[in-house]
Amino acid sequence: MINEGMLIGERYEILGLIGSGGMADVYKARDSKLNRLVAVKVLRQEFRMDKTFVSKFQKEAQAAAGLSHPNIVSVYDVGEDENANFIVMELVEGITLKDYIKRKKKLSVREATSIAIQVSLGLEAAHKCGLVHRDVKPQNIMISTDGKVKLSDFGIARAASSNTISSNVMGSVHYSSPEQVRGGFANAQSDIYSLGITLYEMVTGRVPFDGDTSVSIAIKHLQEEIIPPNKYVPDLPYSLNQIILKCTQKSVDRRYASMADLIMDLKRSLVDPNGNFVELAPLASHAQTIMLSKAEMEAIQAASGSRYDDDDDDDDDDEEEERPRRRRSSRYEEDDDDDDDDEGGITGALEKAMTIGGFIIGAIIIILLIVFICKAAGLFGSSSRESSSVVPSSSVVEQSSQIEDTGKVTVPDITGKTVSEAQEILNKLQLGIAKGGEAASDTVAEGLIISQDLKEGTIVATHSTVYYVISTGVADITVPDVTGKSQTVAETTLKSSGLETKITQENSDTVPIGDVIRTNPEAGTEVSTGSTVEVVVSLGKEDTQVEVPNVYGVSENTAKKTLTNLNLTVVVDTGTSTKVKAGEVMAQSIKAGTKVDQKTEITITVNSGSSSTTTDDPAVTPDDEDEDDEQQEAKVWACNQRLDTPPNYSGGPVRLTLSQVVDGQTVEKTVIENDSPEFPLTFSTEGAEGVSVGTVYVYEKIDGEYKKIAKYTVPFEEY
Repeated sequence: MINEGMLIGERYEILGLIGSGGMADVYKARDSKLNRLVAVKVLRQEFRMDKTFVSKFQKEAQAAAGLSHPNIVSVYDVGEDENANFIVMELVEGITLKDYIKRKKKLSVREATSIAIQVSLGLEAAHKCGLVHRDVKPQNIMISTDGKVKLSDFGIARAASSNTISSNVMGSVHYSSPEQVRGGFANAQSDIYSLGITLYEMVTGRVPFDGDTSVSIAIKHLQEEIIPPNKYVPDLPYSLNQIILKCTQKSVDRRYASMADLIMDLKRSLVDPNGNFVELAPLASHAQTIMLSKAEMEAIQAASGSRYDDDDDDDDDDEEEERPRRRRSSRYEEDDDDDDDDEGGITGALEKAMTIGGFIIGAIIIILLIVFICKAAGLFGSSSRESSSVVPSSSVVEQSSQIEDTGKVTVPDITGKTVSEAQEILNKLQLGIAKGGEAASDTVAEGLIISQDLKEGTIVATHSTVYYVISTGVADITVPDVTGKSQTVAETTLKSSGLETKITQENSDTVPIGDVIRTNPEAGTEVSTGSTVEVVVSLGKEDTQVEVPNVYGVSENTAKKTLTNLNLTVVVDTGTSTKVKAGEVMAQSIKAGTKVDQKTEITITVNSGSSSTTTDDPAVTPDDEDEDDEQQEAKVWACNQRLDTPPNYSGGPVRLTLSQVVDGQTVEKTVIENDSPEFPLTFSTEGAEGVSVGTVYVYEKIDGEYKKIAKYTVPFEEY
């Protein structure tokens, strides 16, 4: 009994039950060594008691652990702990495809095709490693929360193949291939059949064969023809309908030869939904659906008592078991001849004769192929050597001879040719040609053939049709709309569409800084791949404010010119001062360093120099006049400075103080106190007369208290 909190394999802490199946229970667990969440699948008690099955399960699970593919649930570990046989897998957060179909009733064509392609890619990787799943069904397909499709249960599926139908899981038999139902050898085509049934259920919302018992469903797989899915979904694309029918053929050799072929047709169905490119092989006489004899039905019903195979390569044992069963069947058939005739069945002798006939026909075909190959290689006679100087005529004669002798022909390469050129080549070989679609291409010129469905070198019957895809030239790309998006998002979007970008900037009153104002060419324009799109990015609102300069001690004309150039409105007033010369600015209405809007009115006061003393006053002596002259000529020591942002400034209110040493004493005064300063900060201040240097301290208000954060040494000049 597995309980929450248990430690399995001295490593995996059980967190809770995820779900249960016919053969195992799945738990969510934490890997204590790697500190990651995993899924632990623990075999049920009845399977753990079968040592042969456990051995086979461990062997196959270890083989599955070697698979690494984005569409396959990874197997991390296999082990045994106190009779608990378990397999540790990747934890996929999501739901099974079965639950997804139940939730949506049926899937859209594009969604179902996409899922089928991802499952096919996973199966293709497994088949290349020599692993056959044998139990492909929606219950074993996971859809993660991010939309990825993953196939699970490789280890269990193969180990339990001989018991899948007779297990407690009714779901498996709905997707089992006819050869699995008969107890025969399962291969890659068996997985293709099961995937075809799964795809059938995705697009229709139902399985093709259903019944009350596993046996009745199994018999339908053997005896009944599948109802085409377009009977339930009339608007189902023709190509997808044909793909499903080809996957679910009862005869193995009439299905797809490999997952790669199936994937190619699935992808093509998305481009050409109603194309007639799925080639269904003609139904041979020996491949007709047959009625099961009473003995075969009894054998299927008795499958629940069958034993597991000792190893994977037990085809000979299967055949040995098959022969006695057939002999038993023939005895039943002899007793029930009348019944068999009524049911349309065939006798064991007739089946044997048909099988031998099939071998004979196959041998004839092989002999014809050998003759053809020998002729092509010039092994018969010396005619090919004698006519080697006339290759075209010899080739035509040889192809004509081939057509007359076998009725088959080798498909030539028509890629890179015009349609008329390809038609001429194919018609000489008694092959048809039809358009299979159009596609843009950066390498193949417009009007030339990009690809063909029948590959070069394929041997086909005469009068077969070769479908081609024609190039429409370099693709035209519609410039996507990226206005209002950030520069990073816009560049990513455009480059992923095959376009280059050029960034320019300008101010905008409506678009936030860093976002796209417009593109050139504008959104919706058709351009060629690789074209450059200009992306205009906002700098935000244009700064219309100006910083008032210090014009103290500057001549009137210079001051007016300086302020006017900053688009400020200048008003001149006059006054008298002993600190500046006549005609110079003695005061300004707005303090230097203040930021104001353009057109702001600023008043400058100019020293008129008209102030004088009256000499008629008896109280005024010549010495007093000399003293007044000295006062009028006295000048001021001032500092105009621009401070950069202190390194440790955090954005709070600031206070600037000036410290100077005057006659041996330190004199300090406050220069600026500003609750919301903007750095770089410009200030001007007067200093002590004759002192050419001072220290400015910067204080920031932190937690209600001003703290010194910087100091600057500033020069003073005489004005």
